[in-house]
Amino acid sequence: MSHPGATESDRHQVVIIGSGFGGLTAAKTLKRADADVKLIAKTTHHLFQPLLYQVATGIIPSGEIAPPTRMILRKQKNCQVLLGDVTRIDLTEKTVTSELLGHTYVTPFDTLIVAAGAGQSYFGNDHFAEWAPGMKSIDDALELRARILSAFEQAERSSDPARREKLLTFTVVGAGPTGVEMAGQIAELADHTLKGAFRSIDSTQARVILLDAAPAVLPPMGEKLGKKAQARLEKMGVDIQLGAMVTDVDRNGITVKDSDGTIRRIESATKVWSAGVQASPLGRQLAEQSGAEVDRAGRVIVGPDLTLPGHPNVFVVGDMAHVEGVPGQAQGAIQGGRYAAKTIKAELKGADPSKREPFKYFDKGSMATVSRFSAVAKIGPLEFGGFIAWLAWLLLHLIYLVGFRRKLTTLVNWTVTFLSTQRGNLTITEQQAYARTRIEELEEIAASIKDPEKAVS
Repeated sequence: MSHPGATESDRHQVVIIGSGFGGLTAAKTLKRADADVKLIAKTTHHLFQPLLYQVATGIIPSGEIAPPTRMILRKQKNCQVLLGDVTRIDLTEKTVTSELLGHTYVTPFDTLIVAAGAGQSYFGNDHFAEWAPGMKSIDDALELRARILSAFEQAERSSDPARREKLLTFTVVGAGPTGVEMAGQIAELADHTLKGAFRSIDSTQARVILLDAAPAVLPPMGEKLGKKAQARLEKMGVDIQLGAMVTDVDRNGITVKDSDGTIRRIESATKVWSAGVQASPLGRQLAEQSGAEVDRAGRVIVGPDLTLPGHPNVFVVGDMAHVEGVPGQAQGAIQGGRYAAKTIKAELKGADPSKREPFKYFDKGSMATVSRFSAVAKIGPLEFGGFIAWLAWLLLHLIYLVGFRRKLTTLVNWTVTFLSTQRGNLTITEQQAYARTRIEELEEIAASIKDPEKAVS
């Protein structure tokens, strides 16, 4: 059936799946196109994912990086925003099937842009997710904030030295940009923001561990910048363990296999997973129907014009597309979404589809913040770190935030946090913090005595 409110039209029907950087850019670029645009997404907001770690560590509120998609596009009369989880794409019938609260909706398309993004990859160990959340959604960030702050609260009330040590050990798996940023902010939170706030514990004694199976920090950014970031983190007290492969994760900690084959245990109550990504399962659907191949991360290997083999009307962009030389970062999605939309507009005006110019990615560089006043950046042949890189990082992220008000309030939050070490967004709800905590306490009691039923009662 059609979605309520949908109308029949003789105009070209463009459907966009996903409200991330690629999908939103494509929708906005199609603003004056002679087409009806429908953007279908499973969330009501556009997520500025690079700043999720700042939500998780209390620097900025979630609303600043997750503006409602409907509000962003409300003045774009040719675009309709639809909430739903896309479960099926039929290339033959040219339809998209989505679900919302038990109802199924089928949306026809003439041209399709698939920008459904990627989720966290646990490399086949999906049960790790229960104990080590990733950093791919607002829910993930809020849950991690609750876990981090709850660990300090539980340690304050505990009289068991071993349990305190476990609660005050924070492990981040994956030494890429997200892992580096997360480890640095947990260390700053413990060393500066929470310093002196507790009476039974000293927050500065918290241990932050950054693990990676690779032999270097920030491998994509090169040896020089990786060493700069590593040196800064180590100066902050972060314990960096490289060549360390995580083989198991449970409630109380992780099991690690070192490069020499040694297997060891790290007791840690709070774990953060930032070690890999997996493209939306829609990618495999598209590959099966079109004959395209997918890479190990589930990304579709697309043609030079970002389309599927034999389907020039189906574009795949962002984290779902495998394009040689294009990293899985925001810029790749933004440029891919813009290219797809401009191609559609040109052909609606009569351009020959057989003469499409191939997609060309312009590398604007990569950056990662390590701590306040310190970042690393790689822009073309230039590689630099420290305060200048940090300022460049701030400016770049402000530019890409949606809306002047959000830019202004984020700048205010940054100013307060970085100049005073205070963080204005450390609130966690009872539902986030204590429901899981109580269950864990009961499990610990049950494991410590011979009669679990008696313990629970």
